[in-house]
Amino acid sequence: MAMVQRKLQITNPSSLSLVISLSLLLAISSAKVFFEDRFDDGWESRWVKSEWKKDENLAGEWNYTSGKWNGDANDKGIQTSEDYRFYAISAEFPEFSNKDKTLVFQFSVKHEQKLDCGGGYMKLLSGDVDQKKFGGDTPYSIMFGPDICGYATKKVHAILTYNDTNHLIKKEVPCETDQLSHVYTFVLRPDATYSILIDNEEKQSGSLYSDWDLLPPKKIKDPEAKKPEDWDDKEFISDPEDKKPEGYDDIPKEIPDTDAKKPEDWDDEEDGEWTAPTIPNPEYKGPWNPKKIKNPNYKGKWETPLIDNPEFKDDPELYVFPKLKYVGIELWQVKSGTLFDNVLVSDDPDYAKKLAEETWGKQKDAEKAAFEEAEKKREEEESKDAPVDSDAEDGEDSDDAEADSKEDPSAEVDDDAHDEL
Repeated sequence: MAMVQRKLQITNPSSLSLVISLSLLLAISSAKVFFEDRFDDGWESRWVKSEWKKDENLAGEWNYTSGKWNGDANDKGIQTSEDYRFYAISAEFPEFSNKDKTLVFQFSVKHEQKLDCGGGYMKLLSGDVDQKKFGGDTPYSIMFGPDICGYATKKVHAILTYNDTNHLIKKEVPCETDQLSHVYTFVLRPDATYSILIDNEEKQSGSLYSDWDLLPPKKIKDPEAKKPEDWDDKEFISDPEDKKPEGYDDIPKEIPDTDAKKPEDWDDEEDGEWTAPTIPNPEYKGPWNPKKIKNPNYKGKWETPLIDNPEFKDDPELYVFPKLKYVGIELWQVKSGTLFDNVLVSDDPDYAKKLAEETWGKQKDAEKAAFEEAEKKREEEESKDAPVDSDAEDGEDSDDAEADSKEDPSAEVDDDAHDEL
């Protein structure tokens, strides 16, 4: 293909474009898709609803819907439908290992309920899982996606399980907090590097070695090292050539106010001898200190040297999850309304980007317009329902009633507090 491409580049530029397009299509077609679900007809045959929390009557039901606002009413996903409920659902795919492969985990999520506190993350699970019992205690390999709670938590979770321990990413990755659909993508490569994307834009990247505490650090501070006694870490010193001016210490802090006059009713015999009050002396400059100069012997801040950590043992398969087999959603929601769609597990970031553009990308503008129209109607309805000031003749009675209402705390209802109960 490369040889043909070079030949066409010289003889026929239009043919070159065709070859490049075909090459891109070939690359995409060679992508390995381990699991992809756009929640079209028959989705319930692919997903298993867990009975976790069912006995406690706390298992939430899923709605199959495109949501209250959308870019395509025929493009549906699954949405949490009941408040104060646990949700758990999963789908199985042929078991695989990501060894020597790039792993891509992607899905879209929309919080129509204007989420105050709750998650929108998904999980990849390994080995054999009883899907009917899938819940919060079920071990997982990767947990990824947005988490929102109040003002403090508005971030993307990226939790990796290593040696049966869950490790949270150490970097902060802010998530989207509006009521529109967004695409979250986690890419893990064989060189142990990763990328986190939101709406096809990279928001964070790095290495498993540095951004998770999966292994002990390669280097540690030398516990035997000590700062040399002659190490000078003072960046500035007093100028030895600077001398205090003569008479500096004789300048008083305060001086008599020359504009003050003895009050006419002042009686020296009764009030004592009158003295003028004092005021701050503008000539007084405070205690004298020599000026500072750059220290010619400054060696910088001393830092403990690093040495090889004797407890570090590299794992060339740090990135490997050998028995990936399920994708699942498990979360608790106070307010329901989170909608999931377009779930992908693949080995090709380019295919993931293409999928995002074919779905979210084509619909985002229409969805935003639908949301804005819905908000406009909601505000109009609220305006109609708002109480109108009365023009009744007995205005005084109306004023008294309003005053009584303000004095009575039970007359006010805190909707936000009610929602949190």
